[in-house]
Amino acid sequence: MIRRPLGRSDIAIAPLMLGGNVFGWTADREASFAVLDRFVDAGLNAIDTADVYSSWAPGNVGGESETVIGEWLSQRGGRDRVVIATKVGSAPTPANGPWLLSADHIVRSVEGSLARLRTDYIDLYQAHGDDTNTPLDETLEALDRLIRTGKVRAVGASHFTPDRLANAHEVSRERSLVRFDTMQPRYSLVARSEFEGDLQTLCVREQIGVLCYGVLAKGFLTGKYRSQADIDGKVYADFLRPNMNERGHGIVRALEMVADVHRTTVAAVAIAWVVAQPGVTAAIAAVDTTQQLDELVGAVELSLAPAEINALDGASRVASPAGVP
Repeated sequence: MIRRPLGRSDIAIAPLMLGGNVFGWTADREASFAVLDRFVDAGLNAIDTADVYSSWAPGNVGGESETVIGEWLSQRGGRDRVVIATKVGSAPTPANGPWLLSADHIVRSVEGSLARLRTDYIDLYQAHGDDTNTPLDETLEALDRLIRTGKVRAVGASHFTPDRLANAHEVSRERSLVRFDTMQPRYSLVARSEFEGDLQTLCVREQIGVLCYGVLAKGFLTGKYRSQADIDGKVYADFLRPNMNERGHGIVRALEMVADVHRTTVAAVAIAWVVAQPGVTAAIAAVDTTQQLDELVGAVELSLAPAEINALDGASRVASPAGVP
């Protein structure tokens, strides 16, 4: 199985990462265990979650995803077979702002994540967002201590602007602190602006491993949603609706043509396009069932020809209001 390094760390993962936001939410414990088993059996090794998953679901408080993964690890064993990535920083109350990365919060949160995951170390600990109210050196010093004490192997970031990520790396160099080895942007054929441009250039130059989320646009890029009736009542209907237009359907048609040539699924091609982009280490995809997972795993070995990548690029850029999707 292909392995790609997480930035400059000594950790390497397969280019398809399992998203854990659905565990304990749309995928119950039994379904989550089945997906995790099939994922590892396929030779894949990296699982992404967060301490806040899935607090938005009625009756949940956050940490449900980590708890399910921890129970699975405890039952199955083989901790060294998987790379566990989780996140810290979702603020407990709106008054704190959207993100909270103070040293105290990081120290408390990592202990909670370790307990729920039933492990004594986290492979990749990611700042879930940029807390501009906390100095970067305070955040990085706290993360550096976690590295030195062996609780964390590497650290990453998400929802940072290029300027803030560059500032963080400057602080790391000046203070000889751990650096962010990964970055998590939203990136897909229907949503390209967050990553392409300055952020992609920075990540390539600084060897920051890019872990892309939203690669299937909440399922739109599986080709299963063709009309308004198809999305009515769906959990992600509000996210799907903006893509139900000629540009979105044109992208799906282009994916279908490539999928037919390779005798694979539309979803696999959409993921293969993402992992073929400069700087990208892996695509993160969440699934509720093993059947959905089976539709994606072909992306790992799928090599798109330059002409196919260009065709998908062209479909993605058609009728984009901002010029660059």
